[in-house]
Amino acid sequence: MAKESETSSHLKQLNIMNNSVKQTIETITLSAQVAISKCENQMEYVQVLPENPRKGLVKPFSGRGHGQMMDDGTFDFVRKRRIKRKPVLKLPHTSLSFGADGYDRCTFVLPSEQRHEFARLLKQEIARVRAFMNENY
Repeated sequence: MAKESETSSHLKQLNIMNNSVKQTIETITLSAQVAISKCENQMEYVQVLPENPRKGLVKPFSGRGHGQMMDDGTFDFVRKRRIKRKPVLKLPHTSLSFGADGYDRCTFVLPSEQRHEFARLLKQEIARVRAFMNENY
């Protein structure tokens, strides 16, 4: 019979009430090694190598986040949610959006073939963004 520390993995589900919305959080505990190495671009690469790997145990994901090696040797990773906001104003070369991160963005994109018109188009479209902001905010 295997000891608790030797078990390969188990799945826990926690039900949490958050602002009257029921959320289910899946926690997977693995017995594994963590390898930290450098990629070709000198960025650190973190691998979790379970003792008893099983296909489909952890759902793949892609995203940014914050990973840290804790004092007790455990590795903790917290994903940052990326909330994409739709632009409130869309012009031929400019879009205006208000981000969930507290920043307002005015993006001007121009093909290189129109580079000679940059100053005129920027002035023209920023005037339209300014008028939109004055009318609505």
